[in-house]
Amino acid sequence: MLDWLWVIPALPLAGFVLLVGLRGLPRPVIALIGVGSVGASAALALLAAVRYLSAAGPVVPIRQVLWTWLPLTSFHPTIGLHLDPLSLLMMVVVTFVAFWIHLYSTGYMACDGGYGRFFAYMNLFVGAMLVLVLADNLLLLYLGWEGVGLCSYLLIGFWYTDPANGRAAMKAFIVTRVGDAALAVGLLLLYWHFGTLDIQSIALQAPHVWVSGSGLAIAAAALLLGGAVGKSAQLPLQTWLPDAMAGPTPVSALIHAATMVTAGVYLIARMNAIFELALPVGQVVAVIGAVTLLLAACSALTQTDIKRILAYSTISQIGYMFLALGVGAYSAAMFHFMTHAFFKSLLFLAAGAIILGMHHEQNIFKMGGLWRRMPLTFVTFLAGALSLAALPFVTAGFYSKDLILYETLASQRGSPVLWACGLVGAVLTALYTFRLVFVVFFGPARREPQRGGSARGTAALGCGSFQAQKPEPPAPTHISWTMTLPLVVLAVFAIVAGAVELPKNVYQVTLLSDWLGVVLPAAPQREHLPSLAKVQIIAGAASLAGIVAAWLLYRRFPSAVRVLRLVRPWRQVYRLWQGGWGFDWLYRRLVVEPFVYLARANRRDFIDLFYGAIGESAKLLHAVLSWGQTGKVGWYAACLVIGAIVLITILVLT
Repeated sequence: MLDWLWVIPALPLAGFVLLVGLRGLPRPVIALIGVGSVGASAALALLAAVRYLSAAGPVVPIRQVLWTWLPLTSFHPTIGLHLDPLSLLMMVVVTFVAFWIHLYSTGYMACDGGYGRFFAYMNLFVGAMLVLVLADNLLLLYLGWEGVGLCSYLLIGFWYTDPANGRAAMKAFIVTRVGDAALAVGLLLLYWHFGTLDIQSIALQAPHVWVSGSGLAIAAAALLLGGAVGKSAQLPLQTWLPDAMAGPTPVSALIHAATMVTAGVYLIARMNAIFELALPVGQVVAVIGAVTLLLAACSALTQTDIKRILAYSTISQIGYMFLALGVGAYSAAMFHFMTHAFFKSLLFLAAGAIILGMHHEQNIFKMGGLWRRMPLTFVTFLAGALSLAALPFVTAGFYSKDLILYETLASQRGSPVLWACGLVGAVLTALYTFRLVFVVFFGPARREPQRGGSARGTAALGCGSFQAQKPEPPAPTHISWTMTLPLVVLAVFAIVAGAVELPKNVYQVTLLSDWLGVVLPAAPQREHLPSLAKVQIIAGAASLAGIVAAWLLYRRFPSAVRVLRLVRPWRQVYRLWQGGWGFDWLYRRLVVEPFVYLARANRRDFIDLFYGAIGESAKLLHAVLSWGQTGKVGWYAACLVIGAIVLITILVLT
């Protein structure tokens, strides 16, 4: 069954090879290869889901070993794929969302000089992400893990002519390497104790090798958590994601909202057998998620760049997933992963359409009145915003977030404090989301055209001319069907995707949790469960309160915000939130500046002098040998004769 599973990751990787190997292809051919390979992969993923779910009998994981990767004496890692409900969910969501983003990119990047390079990088990313989620062993998973990290670096710095983009790419690469180093050490620890990196073998052996709460189990889980917080931009390694918005908007939608940043969530869920033996680390996971979702939501409230608002929102929403993982609600975390992939990729793509329409302006306070001028973008953006804000009983985001809040109270590992953090986060989420909606779509139309709002310049993306001195408001450029169709499709899923998991007081549907329950344990429940209806009412009221607060502050009484910013304490808090709570400043003072100082102070140490001497010797030898390069044929002939005589003499004498 499903013998062709390997074709799903192979197709986008083949697209990458073709786009890299065949230079100078026409743009339609590039688009056909880039979009077609991912589209075919998505179609096969959906077919695999149908085949897998329609199989008779109990759900049985499928393993497909292609070849032995490293045939060593006691270590035989394979290039093998493992398909179970968890990897199937990840595979379907990744390929489905990636296809629509690739299709959108054909219009968004239509006039970019690096068109082929862009799709090559995007295809490589999809292939690496599929390797990550389908890998049957941790070494292959780590290969995909590093592959998506490489693609993130390449795509953040895609417009490399701007030094700021290069710095943002380097920052993302370095910060995530901290987590990746912890993950690598964790894999070594697991191999040391289990003699294998096969994921299923470790899961079966773990309860017999380590007792619950053992130091080694805690150390292994903590190291895995280090990798997860780096890749998923959680405290304390969250600083790279807002700057990653320097890349093209489709990159932000695919890598930094829907797929790669949730790799840490997948890692913890996949290695749940280790985390179940290290409950103190699970508590840390919950605390990290709760604190991160609050700090990031506060920062989102103060941003003016539309993409940075969504970036902080992504950090906050992944915090909800970590909160669910920490209390043992693995299925709830994956449910929110699925809904978040739909509505956040939708919001980023709609933001890209707005940026194009505003001639690459990204400051929301230089926009306004766009609901009339860009009606389709407004409707689709509103669908994503309502789902992000968790509009009660209507959107997919409500059902997934409500399930997390309920499990935080119902689980034995949860607490009212963690639930309160999630509830406050729900208010803040609705507030910053509809702050964005009211300012961009309902605020007064701004008459000043943007000046350099995008890192790329002004004319390249929209393929049109732009006059910075033009007095009238910038008119939206033409948006092709390849950009509008993905918006419509993702908007539908942002609303209806929650139907796979509905609470019993609405219309009990537990398709997703039943499906994932084969591989993910259920959260241990308290003896006295909280009232589901009360939790829903409070959560719904929190979301509505945030929306109403946004309307009062940014539509009804906008002057109140300006007055508030004149108050000194709030102004200081505002700057703190806007600067990401000072983490960049702290790391610069504690890590970057001391390292740079030591590097400069130590730049003439013995090692540098040794290699410097080698260089100087080479220069001296060059000067000596160049003396003989006179350009006279007679001199060269004489040198050849002398050299031949010397060689013959040496041979005769020896």
